[in-house]
Amino acid sequence: MELEQRVVAHYSRGNLLAAMLEAVRAAGGDPDHPSEEALAELGEFHTRGREATAELGRALALAPGESVLDVGSGIGGPSRHLARAHGCHITGIDLTEEYCRTATALAERLGLADRVAYRHGSALAMPFADASFDAAYTQHVAMNIADKPRLYAEIARVLKPGGRFGLYDLLQGPGGEPHYPVPWARDAATSFLITPEALRDLLVQAGFAILSWRDTGAEVRAWLDELRAHQRRGEAVASPLPVLFGADFPNIARNLARNLEEGRVVPAEVICRRG
Repeated sequence: MELEQRVVAHYSRGNLLAAMLEAVRAAGGDPDHPSEEALAELGEFHTRGREATAELGRALALAPGESVLDVGSGIGGPSRHLARAHGCHITGIDLTEEYCRTATALAERLGLADRVAYRHGSALAMPFADASFDAAYTQHVAMNIADKPRLYAEIARVLKPGGRFGLYDLLQGPGGEPHYPVPWARDAATSFLITPEALRDLLVQAGFAILSWRDTGAEVRAWLDELRAHQRRGEAVASPLPVLFGADFPNIARNLARNLEEGRVVPAEVICRRG
């Protein structure tokens, strides 16, 4: 099985939309008419959820009317929030077809079909013309991509000259290889972490100037502590991880926390500009 097929198999569920709407109902919302507030954290498949997305949007200085690309758009939470918060139009691309279908259905339910759109495809061969977008971002996607030089070259290609690129990813820390399973991989076969130093080099080689670099390890650890506290009290967890991974979620959450605490993974928000 090809690498991209293995990645899709890890994320696909088969009944994701129904599971998300059931999670809305379980939290006291109306699954037939879900609000963006009810879906806010359920649609954010990365550490720190909506808070991290809002910070990334502000750091990128997204502006009304801009055309923005979400690379690895998942189930659409970040794109819906940023389109509303900044008045931009966002196109998402994701390798998992079920995610694109789910994101499209949720955008339609929320009246955002004219502000966000989703394409099924690979970040390594994006179906967009050169210089199509004013800005681009990606969150917790590169960990599944082995060919990172090609990834960042593709993002640079579809950005206009001077376009901004923001990423929020987990990187390889000094503590050694991660404990598996984790949210992005069941084992090392689909996990491709790189060090902060290697990421810097790759971005520069792709033609980006790095404008800011922020380690968010303390914030991520606090976020995980809060999730685990909710679970210990038997409370509903406002995160897509239980919806996506079901009974595996506690083990996955424990490993993610342990990897962060042991310095095996380090989170970073990076803002760049294409030359």
